[in-house]
Amino acid sequence: MAKVLNSTSVSARRSKAISLIKAGVVHSQSDLVKLLKKAGFDVTQATASRDLEELGAVRSRNEQGELIYQIGATSDGAISRSMPLPSDLILSVESSGNLAVVRTPPGGAQFLASSLDNSGIKSIIGTIAGDDTVLVVAKKSNGGADLAKELLSFGTSTKKTTAKRKAR
Repeated sequence: MAKVLNSTSVSARRSKAISLIKAGVVHSQSDLVKLLKKAGFDVTQATASRDLEELGAVRSRNEQGELIYQIGATSDGAISRSMPLPSDLILSVESSGNLAVVRTPPGGAQFLASSLDNSGIKSIIGTIAGDDTVLVVAKKSNGGADLAKELLSFGTSTKKTTAKRKAR
């Protein structure tokens, strides 16, 4: 009997994988399999491999010289070319109260939401992603308009930074 994949469990598993990678504890695919199993996700090495590829994770050396998986960086520190840039995913942004609603191409919302969650933008409490829409919640009760402007510049500044890196 074929196993039906639940998109919620895939998203939850990948979210956990992102947090493990960001914590700097994933040195290999087998490490990811073991760590995900400890977190309640029973995965194979092939699934871990696909997740790492889908997340744009690459192995590079940390400050101690150890090889670890990192998201968004190549061995020379540049953003991975296989990953879409936030500016490519942000089609429009509208705001209301403390909310900003971001429209993306179909399938781009979860990647963008993860990028925003890990962006370091201090005015963001959190994100909720659908298929082509991300709801971004601002800390201030009336911060939606400022957040919308910041989100538009987030995509643009990321694109400019990457263009400068490629030009080097």
